[in-house]
Amino acid sequence: MPAILSSLSIGLAIGMAALVISGCALMAPLPDEKDVSERLKAFPTQGLPLDGAVTIHWSERQIPFIEAESDGDAAFALGLVHAHLRLGQMATMRMIAQGRVSEMIGPLGVDIDHGLRTLDYARAAPEIERAMDETTRLWVQRFVDGINHYQDTASELPHDFGVLGLERERWTVEDVFAMGRLAGTDVNWLVWMDLLPLRARPGWDELWARLVEGGTASVAGSEGGGPTAQAQRWLGGLSKSGSNSLAVAAHRTDTGGALMANDPHLGILVPNVWLIAGVRSPSYHAVGLMAPGLPIFAIGRNPHIAWGGTNMRAASSDLYDVSHVPAPEVEERSENIGVRWWFDSDVTIRETEWGPIVSDAPLLADLDLPLLALKWTGHSPSDEIGAMLAVSRAQSFDAFRAAFDGFAVPGQNMLYADSDGNIGQVMAAWLPARNGPPADIAVDTAGHDASWGAMRTVADLPYSYNPETGYLVSANNRPAATPEPVGFFFSRDDRVERMAALIEAESAVGVETLKAIQQDVYMASSVTLRDLFIARLDALGLTAAADTRGKEAISWLRDWDGKYLADSVGAVTFEQFRNAFTGRFYVLLYGDDDGAALASTGRRTALLDEDIAAADEETLRGALSSGLQAAVDGLDSFASWGEMHRLSLAHPLSNVPLIGGRYEFAEAGVGGSSATLMKTAHDATGERHTVDYGSNARHISDMTDPDENYFVLLGGQDGWFNSTTILDQWELWRRGEYVRVPLTLAEVRASFPHALSLGN
Repeated sequence: MPAILSSLSIGLAIGMAALVISGCALMAPLPDEKDVSERLKAFPTQGLPLDGAVTIHWSERQIPFIEAESDGDAAFALGLVHAHLRLGQMATMRMIAQGRVSEMIGPLGVDIDHGLRTLDYARAAPEIERAMDETTRLWVQRFVDGINHYQDTASELPHDFGVLGLERERWTVEDVFAMGRLAGTDVNWLVWMDLLPLRARPGWDELWARLVEGGTASVAGSEGGGPTAQAQRWLGGLSKSGSNSLAVAAHRTDTGGALMANDPHLGILVPNVWLIAGVRSPSYHAVGLMAPGLPIFAIGRNPHIAWGGTNMRAASSDLYDVSHVPAPEVEERSENIGVRWWFDSDVTIRETEWGPIVSDAPLLADLDLPLLALKWTGHSPSDEIGAMLAVSRAQSFDAFRAAFDGFAVPGQNMLYADSDGNIGQVMAAWLPARNGPPADIAVDTAGHDASWGAMRTVADLPYSYNPETGYLVSANNRPAATPEPVGFFFSRDDRVERMAALIEAESAVGVETLKAIQQDVYMASSVTLRDLFIARLDALGLTAAADTRGKEAISWLRDWDGKYLADSVGAVTFEQFRNAFTGRFYVLLYGDDDGAALASTGRRTALLDEDIAAADEETLRGALSSGLQAAVDGLDSFASWGEMHRLSLAHPLSNVPLIGGRYEFAEAGVGGSSATLMKTAHDATGERHTVDYGSNARHISDMTDPDENYFVLLGGQDGWFNSTTILDQWELWRRGEYVRVPLTLAEVRASFPHALSLGN
């Protein structure tokens, strides 16, 4: 389960503390500052295994655009580019995907690796490689060749290598597939991690039924702290667990053409989990966002179409109770875990025909669980890389939809816009043919297993093309009804309804409209809950009985416009009130232990309004009084939402004791919240807190002009410490500004001042 990484920050901190004491590479100074010209001096240009001419054009923000005479050379150059910009980040993520965290952080990583080896992200990689078509095989192999050439010939390795004890280890095609599976982590696992501790408590059956029926669940990191929020910080770096995506047809725009906008919500880290790139070769001509170490454009455009997507929250996994399985039918294997500064460790991984027994993971041991096996679509071969390469080549909606036939995980709602003004949406996933929702979080092998006998793919799932509304919006929301369930836990409708409302308010939608949408901080569900609080305060006489400070807090609450602006006082008052109310409310209903557990679970807050409606007056009065007192105290603690709600840009090494501060690069108060379009997710807390998940990149394309493409990263392109482009987009992101990234070679050559000609 992803919670196997829940102690990664702790393990890293303590492990690094040992290194500090012993004195090693951790004490090495950071590299000297380098601008783009200095950084590009490290890029190899001669002695390369190329078939033809390759030129890489670089912008002043170190955004590359590759011009190649063959597809293989283009892929090789992309591998060079990824390694140049993010080799340290890529090497670290590869170690996580392989379950080799202990080799970086020492003995406290053993339990983490035990869990990762159980999940076995590389399980399907050999079969995926064997099943690849030749087009995909050539692309991935040449990409890997580029990574290896850069790593082999680099005169200086990234700072991360020395600190984490990384070596020049050769990359393989299977490494890429394992990282792809890491990126495809099922976000439902994060929901399970919040809910599994509650399974043994009274009332579990009712709670599970209500949650499944409501179909609403917050994302880990947005509400509720503990293991899930920690796991999201690390897995969320690549796992596509959130996002907004929007396509507008030509007849609704002021440009006369279709518009595409994408706003992925992922872990907030330095370096960013995306990089911006472009390529032109015989088969490919695209610009977009790429995950370091993966040779595909997850979000972007070519001359004909643009694409983007959001996580479907697809039910791609089941937990099976395998307690009844006879011991001889459970296979065991021993895994050797290498441990930095200590002896190696051997762990046992148990497997069943329903998948690995994940309840064996040490970090789940305290939950008193039955034996649980994980069946996950990602453990079977599929072809996401081939699918996204086909998307990059597509010139029509039919080709776009057909491209996703081999796309299994993570399930995505993929949006489309084209140069003829059309828009569309497809559901890209492989899903078991279930009859309905499971009766429990852990299902019975006898009664449920038949659903995996037939998988539903994009050809079986609904799609949309040129809807009458003239626009399509997606934000991890519950999809339209389908004959078989797509999933069970979705985001609330705040974001999808807000996007629709802002579009409907415009007679003609333009690029500036989309920019404003991506920075919008209104949250309708908070307004609904605020109104409920005010109504109860008034009805129970608490407003009239409040003292001067209490009346001031109620006034701020009543007058708040629902916008989480950085300078808002009302947002502080509401969050202080809600957090204290929720905590006290569930304690009064269920007692100290059960109430605290329920109040801290993000899934439970989705049902808060129903629970308030059913509560007695005494319980409401006690909870409302607690909420009001917290709101009063909050007025003294924080002058604005931005003082309470902070965004920090830091490298994971910032967890290192004593010297972690040098890996913290920027901090500021920001607007937004857990379900605003500009997502800056946070735990439910009345304390000052730091955002670690949310809107970490933005993209907009105007399909009337191939050069009108706008991107911005929360941070910057480079992963090299003290590069001038590691943080140079931070202020652009804060101001709502973008970087124009052209598609045509003429404009690239004219606007990208640095050109490297590669030779053999």
